[in-house]
Amino acid sequence: MSLNRSELRTKIMTILYQINVYEANKVEYNVDDVIKSVYEIDNEFVKEIVYGVVTYKDKLINIANTYLNGWTINRLGNTDQAILLMGIYELMYTDTPPIVVINESVNLAKLYSDDKVKNMINACLDKVYHEKVDKEDKNAR
Repeated sequence: MSLNRSELRTKIMTILYQINVYEANKVEYNVDDVIKSVYEIDNEFVKEIVYGVVTYKDKLINIANTYLNGWTINRLGNTDQAILLMGIYELMYTDTPPIVVINESVNLAKLYSDDKVKNMINACLDKVYHEKVDKEDKNAR
């Protein structure tokens, strides 16, 4: 049985959560093994997002910290961090329509975060999107 993208994002969130816990506790891990422990089926979308977040994590964290008004990402819970980093990665590096990325991230936050954090994730992703659009507009001129 294959999952739709919304369901896959829940799997990705879980994988990124686990990776974050491993890193915080200085536990060695293999990304493919973590992926397989959560979702046995080989899926390119899952791999692309997980590997993308792992590869660009420092850059994604810097972007998040730029737009989390008065907060830093390390003050958020592991689940919240996973949702936010996945959303920023998708906005910055994939062709997924921004409205879909933001909506999917907010829906995950509705299920797994409190309202304050959900609103922070929504505001941060909205700012990332608008900054990207502004840069693209300037480059197009």
